[in-house]
Amino acid sequence: MKTMLKKCLWLALAAMPAFAAETLFSNYTLNVNPTGKVGSLWVFSRGDIYSGVTFLNLSEGVLGVKVSDPKQEQVSDSMTAVQYGIFSDVLAEHRRTPSIYAGKLGYVLPMFGLNDDGYPLQPEGFFSVRGIDNLIETPLSVPEALQDLDTAMYYAVSGFAYDSTKKQLWMARGAAGLGLYDVSGNSSKQGMFQLNLKTGTLDTAKANYKWKNDVNPRVFDVKQNPTTGDLWLATSKGLWKRTADGKVSKISTSLDTNARVTGLWMGGDPLTIIAETSRMEKESMKGALWVLRDGAKDFVKVDFLDTAGKKQKKDVYDDGDYTVSSVAFIGNVAYVGVLGPGYSVGGYFKLDSTGVRAWDMDDDGKNQWLYGYATGATDRDVIITSICSFPLSKNTEGLAISTYGNGISVSADSGKTWNVVLNRAKLGGNLGTIRMVPSVITAGDQSLVSYKVSKESKITIDVFSYDMRKVRTIVKDAHRDSDDSRSTNPKEDFWDGYDKAGRPCTMGVYYVRVKDNHGHVGWGKVMTLGGHK
Repeated sequence: MKTMLKKCLWLALAAMPAFAAETLFSNYTLNVNPTGKVGSLWVFSRGDIYSGVTFLNLSEGVLGVKVSDPKQEQVSDSMTAVQYGIFSDVLAEHRRTPSIYAGKLGYVLPMFGLNDDGYPLQPEGFFSVRGIDNLIETPLSVPEALQDLDTAMYYAVSGFAYDSTKKQLWMARGAAGLGLYDVSGNSSKQGMFQLNLKTGTLDTAKANYKWKNDVNPRVFDVKQNPTTGDLWLATSKGLWKRTADGKVSKISTSLDTNARVTGLWMGGDPLTIIAETSRMEKESMKGALWVLRDGAKDFVKVDFLDTAGKKQKKDVYDDGDYTVSSVAFIGNVAYVGVLGPGYSVGGYFKLDSTGVRAWDMDDDGKNQWLYGYATGATDRDVIITSICSFPLSKNTEGLAISTYGNGISVSADSGKTWNVVLNRAKLGGNLGTIRMVPSVITAGDQSLVSYKVSKESKITIDVFSYDMRKVRTIVKDAHRDSDDSRSTNPKEDFWDGYDKAGRPCTMGVYYVRVKDNHGHVGWGKVMTLGGHK
């Protein structure tokens, strides 16, 4: 049943409309990344049956961050950068969409095709978005020895590093080791390498090489140390580095050769290095978040502190079954984007020199570490899928997040306040158009009721079954102001797929009626896939 629901979710996502000539390709954004230029961002989204990229120009104004002259482009109908594993896979390295700005290669993302079951789970190479009208699909070869693995995802691209001096793009390719794409010459060159633990070397991998996990660990991530220029490798057998003279050595004793290091992120001032470990233990995944600060001898586990600054005894990271989606650095603070299993939770932690401090305590006495909807990062309760920092202006370092259904949010003050950037398709005034976004949900999700009134009104929103039986009143006589764009209150005007008794409604089409106190009535339509209480 769960597998079927996940498939329905993927198909529902594929059915979401991409509004032509809108701000974004789609509000279902899975990745946001710097462009290498001041005041701009790349965004990767899912649209209808296609994926696409958006180039956003941004500027600071009196009312916050403004967008001008956005441009979109669709990728091919058979390829995408978003593989299905982010919704279903238990492996940390498959629960994110990695990206990088790589000089002349532009915005770089992994590339996946459809497998025999119709899911985007077939690694094909990488996308190189060198301009909004210049999207390049680059296939990568696969060693014959790996073609009989249980799943092709074992050799999926799961991390990038770019050497701007040598103009070389490095790719973590799992069981296929380390990929190299060299664009330093007139023509590009590909290479493939494998870490050899017996010899402590990084060997050239031949097309017919023999893969042995004990000798040639899987490479899950790769980063170039901005201080030393060394290449760091996060592998299934610990953390390793290759220096400029070609020597390979183990970096950490805390993350020993038995540690499954699934992610690596570097940045900030002073330099902060974050690592993620994840391994199967007693039929569940055991995850941990580690940090190496400038001047420290080795990695230590990240401390989680309550609102009073007291260190917590329990492992908050593992207890939440979190995995890192991405990390943004501004000064001495790391904004660590994390996801829960099956895209059930998504937000970010703020990690400074003391650790991750809770920003609040709820009514039940539980500490709140995860930033998101409750802290104003989004205006709807949606999943945050990635996070990045970028030069918003000459003097301002911006922060941006992508979300699963609510576009992106941008901050000019390190996350204190946010501006939401999303598609706002035209609505007819006086409830002339009622648009449900998204139009397909499962119980527990949110479908926003989008409408517009031309003068101050009291709004009532009801949900009816297909046979016109009222199943829920969402708001009754709620005050709403007139607005040129929309009068919707995102924090109240949504349906979550439940009836008035708190039970999930059965799968089917439901009608949503919006009435004001001036005699206007509008209707919308939404489909729920059902769910379990």
